Amino acid sequence: MNQTQITHGLRCGTALSALVLATALSVSPAFAQDTTTTAEPQTTVAPLEAVQDQAAETGNEVVVTGTLIRNPNLTSSSPVNVIGQEELTLRQSNVAEEVLRSLPGVVPSIGSSVNNGNGGSSFVDLRGLGPQRNLVLLNGSRLVPADFNGQVNLNVIPLALLERVDVLTGGATTTYGADAVSGVVNFITRKDFSGVELNASEQITERGDGNVFRADLTMGANLEDGRGNVTVSLGYQKAKPVYQGDRDISIFQVDSVSGDQAGSGTTVPIRMNLGNGLGTRQLDPATGALVPTYAFFNFNPYNVFQTPFERYSLFVNGRYELADGIEAYSEGLFSKTKVSTVIAPSGTFGLTFAIPFSNPYLPTAIRNEALAQRAAQCAGTGVNCAPVTATDTFSAALSRRFVEGGSRISEYTTQLFQGRVGVRGDLSEHLSFDVSGSYGESENTSRSTGQGLASRVQAALLASNTTSCFNGDPACVPLNLFGAAGSITPAQFAYLNIPTTSATKTSLGAARAVLSGDFGLVSPGATDAVGFAVGAEYRRYTAESTSDLSSQTPDEVLGAGAANPDSRGEYNVKEAFAELIAPLIQNRPFFHNLTLELGARYSDYSTAGTNWTWKAGGNWEPTDWLKVRGNYQKAARAPNISELFSPQITGLDNFASDPCQGSAPTTNAQLRAICIAQGAPASSIGNIEAEPSAQPNNRSGGNLNLGVEKATTWTAGLVINPDFVPGLTISADYYNIKVDDAISQPSFGDALNACFLEANNPGLSATNPACTAIRRNPATGGLFGTAAAFVPLPYSNSGRIRTDGVDLTVNYRRDIGFAKLDLNFSGNWTNSSRFQATPASVERECVGYYSNSCGSPGAGINFRGSIQPKWSFNQRTTLGFGGIDLSLLWRYVDKMDYEPLAVQELLGDNNADTDPPAEQFRHIKAAHYFDLATRFAATDNFDLTVTVTNLFDRDPPLVGNTIGSTSFNSGNTYPSTYDALGRRFAFGAKLKF
Repeated sequence: MNQTQITHGLRCGTALSALVLATALSVSPAFAQDTTTTAEPQTTVAPLEAVQDQAAETGNEVVVTGTLIRNPNLTSSSPVNVIGQEELTLRQSNVAEEVLRSLPGVVPSIGSSVNNGNGGSSFVDLRGLGPQRNLVLLNGSRLVPADFNGQVNLNVIPLALLERVDVLTGGATTTYGADAVSGVVNFITRKDFSGVELNASEQITERGDGNVFRADLTMGANLEDGRGNVTVSLGYQKAKPVYQGDRDISIFQVDSVSGDQAGSGTTVPIRMNLGNGLGTRQLDPATGALVPTYAFFNFNPYNVFQTPFERYSLFVNGRYELADGIEAYSEGLFSKTKVSTVIAPSGTFGLTFAIPFSNPYLPTAIRNEALAQRAAQCAGTGVNCAPVTATDTFSAALSRRFVEGGSRISEYTTQLFQGRVGVRGDLSEHLSFDVSGSYGESENTSRSTGQGLASRVQAALLASNTTSCFNGDPACVPLNLFGAAGSITPAQFAYLNIPTTSATKTSLGAARAVLSGDFGLVSPGATDAVGFAVGAEYRRYTAESTSDLSSQTPDEVLGAGAANPDSRGEYNVKEAFAELIAPLIQNRPFFHNLTLELGARYSDYSTAGTNWTWKAGGNWEPTDWLKVRGNYQKAARAPNISELFSPQITGLDNFASDPCQGSAPTTNAQLRAICIAQGAPASSIGNIEAEPSAQPNNRSGGNLNLGVEKATTWTAGLVINPDFVPGLTISADYYNIKVDDAISQPSFGDALNACFLEANNPGLSATNPACTAIRRNPATGGLFGTAAAFVPLPYSNSGRIRTDGVDLTVNYRRDIGFAKLDLNFSGNWTNSSRFQATPASVERECVGYYSNSCGSPGAGINFRGSIQPKWSFNQRTTLGFGGIDLSLLWRYVDKMDYEPLAVQELLGDNNADTDPPAEQFRHIKAAHYFDLATRFAATDNFDLTVTVTNLFDRDPPLVGNTIGSTSFNSGNTYPSTYDALGRRFAFGAKLKF
């Protein structure tokens, strides 16, 4: 099916949904009332088996995530945990990412708690292997990605219409195709909804900020005695920011090394490096001279712990029985979201500018020092010996913050639509089919203000009076960078502050046909027939980004982190697959059920060639209350568009030290030679500094030679549902995931070690390619201040990832007389999570540890994930008293320690870390959070829910601001892992009729 056909199918599906809706509202207006609104406790996070058992009591079929075989009597051998609608109600979460982030076994990804690094989308990261290695589905179908990395934006998921969320852990590539190395999250909407449901909620913190309002309206109607159904859900949500300056723990930035107040080296008054060997110094307002000591700029108060967010959403699905056993169906999703990031004022950030000796704002002492340097050059080399004229200039690296311009604000507006149409039905008693096509597009546009343009700063510095610039542009206003805060006038900043825009567009067109059923063949020892599914699938991905000229120019947009050149990429994949579930023995002594599961998928990628994946597993139930299960899979992931096609760009990394900094090169001739070979001027040796905010430059881009990464995953576990303890379900599963030929990039520390560690570079040769690939600022010798300075971090298939652990869930439901009791426990113990980016890189064990190099392994520099505890769990206790539920959720995050390997960085095993954190920041105690919720069924049609999150107002742990990536270490803590907002209250109401 080509794109035109898919788009035509979408239009037909939308028309079908509209027709069904119109018919429902005009011909069959009688809505069925849901009378089961009494607040009885229900299983909220459970293994799929528990949900199936509950559904069987009411005669409902539960579609199994993890297999394409549609037979309610057969279950997959892969473990699947379910988040029920009741859990979503009690938590009163507003976006899907907030729900998934706190689940054991999930490592926080980009979401509402990420400010600097949030591009307007939210993602999920199963097992900490990176969001590009798990798959997100809506009703079993892929959603259009949000970006070049192929990741799905969780902000678009329609929470109001969700029935449940299935989380399948372990590989699922054979069933769903590439990207499902670490698992699948399948959002399943309610089917055949009939009636009208209105939900509204209001949330606010105890400090009176962070207000979140959400409202959803869902309408549904049945057609012709159940022959069809149409459901529409409309939603709106708006969240306001929580500023770091409004929390005691984050009013000031704290240096992780010294424990003192710190901040950025781009500050007020200005700091300058004249390139005369004296290093970067700050202006002393009293004398107008440059002095070696300086005050940091505290950027924390400007940043936020909760990003502003607004969403409009529409979801519609419909089905209609065309003939007996043949049904047409369609669904459509539209979402418009706006996420705003708010960070500290922009500045010149160490870029080098030309300054006229005649600049009217230049302090006399600095002018005289620059003149003396010019005279010394004349005496020493014979250059710059002509008399100084009004237009003559000198060069200096400038670090001045534009506090007068206010915060840098980026607004990311994402519009997504996706439609799916299909026909399914029965060909015979033993054979059914499902043919569908889908098409979706996502466009993320960003508009940023407050940065300023380097070219305009340069133009405004080239002036000899306060009213006109050398370029003759009447709009140019000479700029005073040399005064105290307030010296930059509104007119001066207005000339600098030109908004920048960019856009990223992605699309996904897919077609799939599945034939499933059974062979009519029954094993001699079984009663159920062998089930199978065979099919084919085609997917085509495209992504392109465009931006204005300023955004494409390196070093032009001040404080932007990296240039954003136009780029485009696409690929397609053709696949064929087959699955089989064969009951071998049933209802025999010690063999209540013995089932074999097999599957295989052949994939042909237009970029990475062909690949096979397969799985083998099974279930053994010696009794009707005990199941032993296991699954072995060969999974795969093809390189995404970003990894293949992204242009080479210079961006920001996170690392606290530089081997060339300070006095070290002055006493080590080999080190000095390396620094100079990398582009540091000889005059800078002894005065090179690390980037004050621990954000040096890296350089990365796509690699068209990348191949498929290959994974081996296996799980083994058991499910206990004993008859002698009614209401009890226990599941425990061990998982083991190994990824070879992993598409990865070395960490910043790895790249430095390849050059500066003698074990990797014998004799510390300055001509070693690992050394000469690193480039330094030609003015200051640093690894920052210009796009020409960077540490290269190329993509390759050289990585290795290893992780294993145990998932445990326990559910118990019982009527205890005066109340109904529901106990739920969901926990994860991660034994290990090791990542080696290249054979020459350090193999890191990051479970239970944090450092600049420890985060989600294998995620790459463009997404270095949050920290991963050894042990975490959620435990919910719910008591139901007639129409009232009282529920307490206990969330636990295990203790963490500073990575032991980090103290051996750069200088070898027998030397200490050059910048170890202060002792009080080397350990994080275990965190316990408690959330209390009460749900009250006022009438059969009206519910009220009140939730207090972080009941005891626990503060997050402090580790300072320079350990970890900027996205996940912010405000002196890890706000995606630990609660930085404090106690907050949510009030929700649901009206049904």
